[in-house]
Amino acid sequence: MVLLVVGGATVLVFSGVMAMAGLGAAFLFVPLFYYLGVPLGQASSAALLLNAVSLSAATVSYARGRLIDWRAGIPILVAAVVLAPIGAALSAAVDRTVLLTLFVAFLVFAGAMMLFYRPPAERRERGPAAEAGVGLGVGGLAGFLGGLLGVGGGNIILPGLTWSGLDAKTAAGTTALAVVFSSLSGFLGHAAVGSLDPVFLGTMAVLAAVGSLVGSHLMQTRLTSAQLKRLIGILLWIIAAKMALDLL
Repeated sequence: MVLLVVGGATVLVFSGVMAMAGLGAAFLFVPLFYYLGVPLGQASSAALLLNAVSLSAATVSYARGRLIDWRAGIPILVAAVVLAPIGAALSAAVDRTVLLTLFVAFLVFAGAMMLFYRPPAERRERGPAAEAGVGLGVGGLAGFLGGLLGVGGGNIILPGLTWSGLDAKTAAGTTALAVVFSSLSGFLGHAAVGSLDPVFLGTMAVLAAVGSLVGSHLMQTRLTSAQLKRLIGILLWIIAAKMALDLL
């Protein structure tokens, strides 16, 4: 009962908050489920599945609101899918602690940029080829580093799209699209949810979808792009702090 109540409340709230930025909350769900007694492998699989469910709901909402840049989003998917296995294959040959430390530093920097950087008021429109190039570059980097570090690529895609000149809301919607597929890929790689209580898993999935829909609606109707950028900056710092604690 504790697992259902505490887990459900956390999944509902954080799925909504993270969906506003187009990010998943698996990095929070894994330790939560583990501390509540779920074996680590099953906790990881369940968290990735909830990521996919919640962000699928958010992606539908953002697509209806025309907040997905498909010209950048599709190349991001392609590049990430191609380069993630390469990064994963090379992960055994590098010092993961050093890489994660650098990644934490990147998240701190990215969060600061979201909070304090003010882009020029006028931006030059990109053509389809340039937009696809941005998507390939951002997706390739996110896929490779995500595979190398074993972390979600959304934390790289989101600031990358924002710095490329995409509006914060469109960047979040496009990131959500990409994270759905990366979460599904990670879930299929784990696939260790078989012994979890189906009532628990089904309840968490429903709450994740509900929270994500509420969060995506609030993002579109209640937040300005400037406010969303501040929220993203804070979330990136929270992710950095969680990863730093894991390294200790």
